Amino acid sequence: MNVDRMVFAFAGFVVLAGLVLGTWIHAYWYFLTAFAGLNMFQAAFTGFCPAAKIFRALGAQPGAAFK
Repeated sequence: MNVDRMVFAFAGFVVLAGLVLGTWIHAYWYFLTAFAGLNMFQAAFTGFCPAAKIFRALGAQPGAAFK
C-alpha cells in the first residue's frame, strides 16, 4: 500500500470516527471531522499532508500525490 492510499484510508477513518463519536458521545467530536476535512482541503492545494510525512517516515512507498 502506498502513501496516497494510506492517507485516503486514514482520512476516511477519521471522518467516520468523528461522525460516530459526535452522534453517540458528544457533539464536540464533530470538530474532528471538520479538522480532517480542512486538512484534506489544504492538502489539495499545497500538497502538504502531515499524515503523508508520518507514513513515509514509517517506510511506506511514495505515491503520485504525496512525493
